[in-house]
Amino acid sequence: MIVVTGATGNVGRPLVRALVDAGERVTAVSRRISAHDVPPGVRHHPADLTGPERLKPALDGAEALFLLTSGDFMAAGGDLAAVLDVVRESGVRRVVLLSSQGVGTGDHPSALEDAVKASGLEWTMLRPGAFHSNALQWADTVRTRREVAAPFGDTALPTVDPADIAEVAAAALRAPGHAGEVYDLTGPAPVSPRQQTAAIGAALGEPVRFTELTRAQAREHMLHTMPEPVVESTLDLLGTPPAALRRVSPAVDQVLGRPARSFADWVERNAGAFK
Repeated sequence: MIVVTGATGNVGRPLVRALVDAGERVTAVSRRISAHDVPPGVRHHPADLTGPERLKPALDGAEALFLLTSGDFMAAGGDLAAVLDVVRESGVRRVVLLSSQGVGTGDHPSALEDAVKASGLEWTMLRPGAFHSNALQWADTVRTRREVAAPFGDTALPTVDPADIAEVAAAALRAPGHAGEVYDLTGPAPVSPRQQTAAIGAALGEPVRFTELTRAQAREHMLHTMPEPVVESTLDLLGTPPAALRRVSPAVDQVLGRPARSFADWVERNAGAFK
């Protein structure tokens, strides 16, 4: 049995499907989840990691766990060490943590990874960069006026397909050969907001206009949904990303035996969101 937390999210949903397709028994966990959110035959269990005891029923008979913590978990003072105590006591042997590329560059705290490493469990760390699916933030303006507005239009980063993250996670969950590995996960090539806009237009078969925001305009928009320190650090990374965040990682190819999927490929599969 493999347990997937965050099972209704961008990575969790395709991960559950990949595991089921591989013939694994799966328990899908999310704060709000029902039978409609999972493939037929998949057990589902509502739980919030801020209450580790509520996770216990989902772990019954499990050998491996995909661990995803939300921003809300940290904001609420979540204790990952307490979660991992419950995981270990339940007999789970292997944990795959969805971390972030920023941990490796020192731009994000390492507390989650440190807790997993100290747990005594067999572990694998996944450190993805920005997701292809972050482009969904533009879906409304693309649908209504065929426009994308973003800062730093020509700054390119190798964004990654959530489906690739899910497939790497599935491989690490199913086999012991990934113990102790840290995988930086990126797409096959850097892509800028201007290039992403062109790819969206190509998938739709009609032009989409790109409008470059100033840093001040982007800051004003982002403050509606993010704390100011997070906005400033995010804009710093987007505007002048360190070399480590621009670098294409071979990890997807190494683990899966195929190239990482491009942003254009992701758009083709998700073009309906922009129509």
